[in-house]
Amino acid sequence: MNWKKWSTGVLGTLVLTGGLLAGCGGDDGESSSGSDGEQVEIDVFQFKVEFREQFEELATTYEEENPDVDINITTVGGGEDYGSALRSRFNSGNEPSIFNVGGPQDVEDWEEYLAELSDTEAADAALQGTLEGVTVDDGVYGLPYNQEGYGFIYNTRVFEEAGLDAEAIQSYDDLVEAVETLDSQKEDLGLDAVFAFPGSEQWVTGLHLSNTFLAPEFDHNVMNAFNADSVDFEYGDAYKSIVDLQNEYSVQPTVSLNYSQQVEELFSLERVAIIQQGNWVYPSIEGIDPEFASDSIDMMPIPVEGYEENALPVGVPMYWAVNSNKDDDEVQASKDFLDWLYTSESGKEAVVNDFNFLPAYEGYNAEDVSDPLSRTIYEYSEDEQTIGWVFMGYPTGWGEDQLGANIQKYLSDEASWDEIISETQKAWETSRSE
Repeated sequence: MNWKKWSTGVLGTLVLTGGLLAGCGGDDGESSSGSDGEQVEIDVFQFKVEFREQFEELATTYEEENPDVDINITTVGGGEDYGSALRSRFNSGNEPSIFNVGGPQDVEDWEEYLAELSDTEAADAALQGTLEGVTVDDGVYGLPYNQEGYGFIYNTRVFEEAGLDAEAIQSYDDLVEAVETLDSQKEDLGLDAVFAFPGSEQWVTGLHLSNTFLAPEFDHNVMNAFNADSVDFEYGDAYKSIVDLQNEYSVQPTVSLNYSQQVEELFSLERVAIIQQGNWVYPSIEGIDPEFASDSIDMMPIPVEGYEENALPVGVPMYWAVNSNKDDDEVQASKDFLDWLYTSESGKEAVVNDFNFLPAYEGYNAEDVSDPLSRTIYEYSEDEQTIGWVFMGYPTGWGEDQLGANIQKYLSDEASWDEIISETQKAWETSRSE
């Protein structure tokens, strides 16, 4: 992902040119991948479950336009550990042609498998700053998925019925007051609880939530986190406060509550008022209740007690990488497909309208941003009210396997907050010294 200060300006540059970039597939539908006419197979191993069906449909369209190419897509994500699954694929010898990497730590970890992508049309069209986390010595080793932002997604109808104005929530104290108001009215509002806090999802607590409180410590710069020998948890008390607040006013038990329950069973069915998630959940909510998705949801920042900035974390969630171990035809075919995905008219239309992506590339019309969550992210970005994504600068596995796992211990009363912070700090230092 790309998750640093550039996020404050990236979406601002979505006052896009509207100019059209030519797709790499020719108008005659001939494949640009195999001049000898031989069939090329592309195996894609990707993590984003929210657009799996739409992505598979678009791949079918590409195959129809390029009959010399077969695309196989495997999706591992949601509650599953994509990183572990990817390592298993490589260890088994069944290496994919295209896979996903995060920021600089992933680029370092996977460098022997990464093809250089500077010669692609997509790299040329990527918005300023979006390639920094995957650039080494002027070489580009990943292409951004899209841009995303996250915070507290809330039910606007419930807030209105409770007499609450989300825009007036500018501090932690304001949030506590609003949560207490919702809790006092939850029966009348038809709520099981105020929050659905998915404590079983280590990425929610150990990556996304922690980023909100660690980004200021690293000046919102992923490279600062990547190069840091230690972590101080300067805003650790504020972090604890938000964990405690969500846990206290959540559907229980939080330690076993997962992503699917949080988004699909509880929030989409209006059984809770607030969830910590990002605009990637919109397709899931829309699939369950289109009217609720379009008319009754919005997003607000997670307040950091003691820190002035009231902003949304915005960044690139993941990058497409091409496996350099594959033969030349397969590598080129993979590049061609990714170019088509983001620069052809068919691809661009699907990216915005079917995937509900906020594009990380030039050549799109900003007015096409349609869903309310992405519009809010766009507005915060235009106002430069965003913070960087530093969590992909964490040591490998630290956010989930150390911090996220330790927060589960805390939620289970198996360790104190001071104990889990101390243990997690040591794990960071140990990893950096190896």
